[in-house]
Amino acid sequence: MKVIISRHIALRNSGLLALVIFTLVSAGFSQTTGTNLASQAALVTELNVNGLKVLIKRRPNSQTVFAGLYIRGGARSLTGQTAGIESFALSEATEGSVKFPRAVLRRELARMGSVIGSGSNYDYSVISLASTRQSFDRSWDIFTDIVLNPAFAPADVELNKSKIISALRENEDEPDGYLHSLIDKTIFANTPYQNAPEGTIETIGSLKPTDLIAYHKQRMQTSRLLLVIVGDLDTDVLKKRIVAAFGKLPRGDYKEYPMPQLDFSKPTLDVTTRSLPTNYIEGVFNAPSSNNPDFYAMRVATSLLRDRVFEEVRVKRNLSYAPDAGMTNFAANTGYIYVTAVDANQAVAVMLNEIKSLKTNPVDEKDISAAAAQFLTTYYIGQETNAAQARNLAEYELIGGGWQNSFEFLDYVRQVKPAEIQAVANKYMKNLRFVVVGNPANVNRSIFLQN
Repeated sequence: MKVIISRHIALRNSGLLALVIFTLVSAGFSQTTGTNLASQAALVTELNVNGLKVLIKRRPNSQTVFAGLYIRGGARSLTGQTAGIESFALSEATEGSVKFPRAVLRRELARMGSVIGSGSNYDYSVISLASTRQSFDRSWDIFTDIVLNPAFAPADVELNKSKIISALRENEDEPDGYLHSLIDKTIFANTPYQNAPEGTIETIGSLKPTDLIAYHKQRMQTSRLLLVIVGDLDTDVLKKRIVAAFGKLPRGDYKEYPMPQLDFSKPTLDVTTRSLPTNYIEGVFNAPSSNNPDFYAMRVATSLLRDRVFEEVRVKRNLSYAPDAGMTNFAANTGYIYVTAVDANQAVAVMLNEIKSLKTNPVDEKDISAAAAQFLTTYYIGQETNAAQARNLAEYELIGGGWQNSFEFLDYVRQVKPAEIQAVANKYMKNLRFVVVGNPANVNRSIFLQN
């Protein structure tokens, strides 16, 4: 199973849910959060196995286990000729190994109800295992053989290649997918992120089994890897299994270099003509990454912007069904406003006006508390599965300054002040770079480039 981790996923909480959460927070419910998160952090054990960093989180009484082997680097490890190779290699690895060829693998996984998958984004990739605790031992043996000894059978490679190319073609045909592809080419030009993790039709089409084999061998170095496991397992026993599986891998000498800054020195507008019933529009602005102190205020600011944009564009004016605003979470980070609208000029003007309001008008403390309450609930909902907890630990370890920071996020969010909201809005929400797919005649450049 292959999953491309998407560029951004918008999440909107209903007004009723936010009201309920705010009531709980106002009643003092949030005061216990710091203690709860500290106790969660105490459940994490950090190990070093021949240079491989391992995070094991004990989750008492959990009946399932999740293990993720993360590969550092992402797009920084790709070139214009190899874009997509890591995603392709990991996807192909899940098709079968030397010991467990495709038919045997599928039969074994189906019998146990275990799932092995892969995913890639701009900063890292992962190959993962989800199983019941009862089936973990057998599932772990299969998982490690797939990781270390993928078959890369020529017939499977060609089949997988055709599926990936088909998905890339469909993405170009679908307006939203095409819009995001154009945005990435615009915003990420001349940076490592210009090498899309999913690749292109040309790069994927040129890859052969020997290319995947060579790339896989290069990546299996402990300095490039992070292993995260969440479940109710004995840490000492698990450590022995990890040493047995990965202890003899070469260390390598991988060192990650900082991502260069994205260019937001001036506003830009790129319009691509397509005959569509509406215009697809996204404006992108600079944003701090999760290891930057501005990150927490910016998360609150973009959350407030999202709610205000929805209220003004959809509820009050009915200009669009699903206007949005938000923030990604990559090493070189961005925020965005998004809308599909027939009246592109009016919709964008309203959204830019809401950005100006954040810059000039102090935010009410109650609005910040409500935003923190939303984060609190979505955090706990998002932490219900072992997979989500592992992803959270890995994300902070890889791009957020260390896994310990994952347990401090909510406390920092609650400390955000109105002046900090204004400060980050003025610092980052400027020089928006717009990409439009639709009718150029519907676009007034002076509106889009006003900031």
